[in-house]
Amino acid sequence: MRNLSQPFILAPSKPYGLSLAFRTVPDIDPERAVNRLSDGFEPGAAVVGLGEPLVRNLPKTIPGLRTFPAFSGPACTVPSTQASLWVLVTGENRTEVFERSESFVRHLDKDFILEDSMDTFIYAGGRDLTGYEDGTENPNDAERPKVALVDRGKGLQGSSFVAVQRWVHNLDLFHSQSKNQRNNIIGRKQDTNEELENAPLSAHVKRSAQESYDPAAFMLRRSMPWSRDRERGLEFIAFGKTLDAFERVLRRMTGFDDGIVDALFSFSRPVRGGYYWCPPVRKNRLDLSYFSRL
Repeated sequence: MRNLSQPFILAPSKPYGLSLAFRTVPDIDPERAVNRLSDGFEPGAAVVGLGEPLVRNLPKTIPGLRTFPAFSGPACTVPSTQASLWVLVTGENRTEVFERSESFVRHLDKDFILEDSMDTFIYAGGRDLTGYEDGTENPNDAERPKVALVDRGKGLQGSSFVAVQRWVHNLDLFHSQSKNQRNNIIGRKQDTNEELENAPLSAHVKRSAQESYDPAAFMLRRSMPWSRDRERGLEFIAFGKTLDAFERVLRRMTGFDDGIVDALFSFSRPVRGGYYWCPPVRKNRLDLSYFSRL
């Protein structure tokens, strides 16, 4: 199953990326579009996800794929900016990412219109721009395929679902608070990453602890920070065998279920959100055999 997945999902992160969201051109031929997409796919250079607006025009729907939900909780809002296609181009340097993304966008321009782009990068060995470690609760290497990949179904095995959500941080506000206040927001000590024994119920660790859900809400996070002009934040990227785990965590973070809002919202806010299905790979191409007529 590991060998069927798009390489980025399970492989070590590369230091640079470019997150791209596309909408379809009017009167698109969806079958031609996804075949061209497969032809232009370079394993290891990017991860590709198909959104519901594209998939709903194909011969079959993907069980479990849906449009990212927009909802609100007490004093916070979660927007949906669902696109037809999401691509994360990655590389060892900015030159590599630029050349790959330019080639990819040109290849797709007959069928897709670039709607949004954001340069991303690995910060301080895997930390969020707040300075706290990101992805602490990620599964180990052996468990990652079980968490992130669909394990059965012709044309589905080895595929994955991904939630992509852009957060904008107010770092000036965050750093204006005391060390103890910042630790209480996250629920961990910044210097040791040790979880606070008496963290507030609003602490991010308390709101998002994967084992605290029934069933457990395990997912594989591959998030990357971003910075543009004076705006900074996190491109949150989470892979799973379904989208359910992410959605349950997000609902709890917003206080939708119990009225307690994640303290992250005290200095950060989501501005984009989309759900996508990442097809498996066969013979160095996206495997689209699930859509029988392709």
